[in-house]
Amino acid sequence: MREKRIKEKEVYLGGYYSPLSDPDIQKIHNASIDVFESIGVKIAYAPVLELWRKAGAEIDKQTMIARMDRSTVMKCLETAPHEIVLCGRDPKYDIRLSGTQTHLGTGGTALNILDPYTNERRPTTIHDVASAARVVDACENIDFFVIACFPTELDKSIVDVNRFYAAIQNTSKHVMGGVYTKDGVRKVARIAELIAGSKEAFKSRPFLSMITSVMSPLLFDESYTELMETACNMGFPLATSTAPMAGTTAPVTIAGTLVQMNVEALSGIITTQLMDPGHPTLYSVVPTCTDLRTGTFCFGSVEMGMMNAAAAQIARYYGLPIYNTAGPTESKILDTQSAYESTFSIVLTALAGANYIHEAAGILESGLTISLNNYVINNEIIGMVKRVLKGIEVSEEKLALDCISRVGPGGTYISDEHTTTFMRQEAFYPDLADRKPRIVWETEGAVSAEERANRVAIHYLENHQPQTVNSETDHAIRSELPEILALTGTPIRRPY
Repeated sequence: MREKRIKEKEVYLGGYYSPLSDPDIQKIHNASIDVFESIGVKIAYAPVLELWRKAGAEIDKQTMIARMDRSTVMKCLETAPHEIVLCGRDPKYDIRLSGTQTHLGTGGTALNILDPYTNERRPTTIHDVASAARVVDACENIDFFVIACFPTELDKSIVDVNRFYAAIQNTSKHVMGGVYTKDGVRKVARIAELIAGSKEAFKSRPFLSMITSVMSPLLFDESYTELMETACNMGFPLATSTAPMAGTTAPVTIAGTLVQMNVEALSGIITTQLMDPGHPTLYSVVPTCTDLRTGTFCFGSVEMGMMNAAAAQIARYYGLPIYNTAGPTESKILDTQSAYESTFSIVLTALAGANYIHEAAGILESGLTISLNNYVINNEIIGMVKRVLKGIEVSEEKLALDCISRVGPGGTYISDEHTTTFMRQEAFYPDLADRKPRIVWETEGAVSAEERANRVAIHYLENHQPQTVNSETDHAIRSELPEILALTGTPIRRPY
């Protein structure tokens, strides 16, 4: 197994792809204000409805619909941060979200996994949360870990603490996850405080963040909004995610879906700013499509990539960092479909300059299934996309006139000092892709890319050693929260 290369931390800037013109963005903004003023959003959680009323919204108490005029909307957005830093427990994994700085990571709350040892689809467990985090920790191009699956064997009351702690123990990259109970949010906050040393220390370097939801169309569900309030009060950076589906929970037209998406995303930010002015909240969207021939949800469509790219432009219009989506596929297995659907949306969204692109690794079957092998494949795709974002440097050194002079007509560059100096800076060298002559590939067993990915995933699973929480802090956490399961040792092959 090839050793991982140690790279200096680089900044990757998008902004090359703009599906919307400036007049288009202005039209979407104006249409969004029309929705705020004339249609409104339903807020089915009384404390937040009251916050909107105090901020100047017009409230219909019977329907629980809140309407805001243009000036009030913009005033409520004024305190939202224009830059958010999400930290790793290891500072080398800190990510800065602003402008067109682009970072890509995992996502999903899958209920199934393609087992890396049997290749069979089975329900996910808490061990799979740990396994996914461990493999992602070893994948050098994946920037952060959104907890990717749900431990189906656990009672809901202990899911939050177990999911977050299993992730923390297996990656030192930033960890984000959806939450399910108020008590769970509070207990995860306690874990964060114990690891950081205090609530203030955690808030200064937030290595955990949470996802709550605004429902489409235009609804603050009581349960999710109460979770949003609890997570905000506990100091977690937030993604107040909305997932409009064109043709079912949003207009069938892309422009119409973007208008509704924008209202929902801004409403999430408005709400957290009314709760806690300045609270770190991402413009959080997962716009997708419906295949109206069958009525099925489409996570891998080209329109999904276009909408998420457009969302990056809309977020920048307000100066807000964005959490959005690329990488999922409808394919049930690792195949040609999974590769092209995943790659296309990742490329579009990264080139658009989205800041925090989740679901960019590991997701199959419209988000229902994860694959550790696919983390390895997407890690390579993300590496290639980052090389594109790095661009072409045209400097005196890179123009290479001295080198061309030395080599001269009919010469060779392979042994020139200029080549050895810049070869690693200029080219992306894949670990997974096979570039050997066919005879060598055949001699080594004619192994497919899917099989190579499986071997790498298992190697990471069984050999990679993540940075765990120190034993003293671990003991304190487990003493205070005995419901956290002991997942000892390295995840290994086991019967199911």
